[in-house]
Amino acid sequence: MPRPRKQRICCCPRRAGFETVYKPAGEPLKELEIVTLEHDELEALHLCDGEGKNQEEAGLSMGVSRGTVQRLLSSARKKVASALAGGKAIAMR
Repeated sequence: MPRPRKQRICCCPRRAGFETVYKPAGEPLKELEIVTLEHDELEALHLCDGEGKNQEEAGLSMGVSRGTVQRLLSSARKKVASALAGGKAIAMR
């Protein structure tokens, strides 16, 4: 019978404070530029692109104005496109 494995605590300093990090396969995180996607940007992206809501409906769900949702979407889409096209990591707070 093999010896039981010890519990490991892994803490990547580049990931500190981020809930989730997506990165290109085969590339160490320490060598990648990290694009940070804020929680409200992710929520706006999910509501509009994931659930198919329009900006006004997303604004009502989030408790913000349609203009705020538009700015959040614009920022989130720009960051995601930059990360995907440039081979960067995407970190979510």
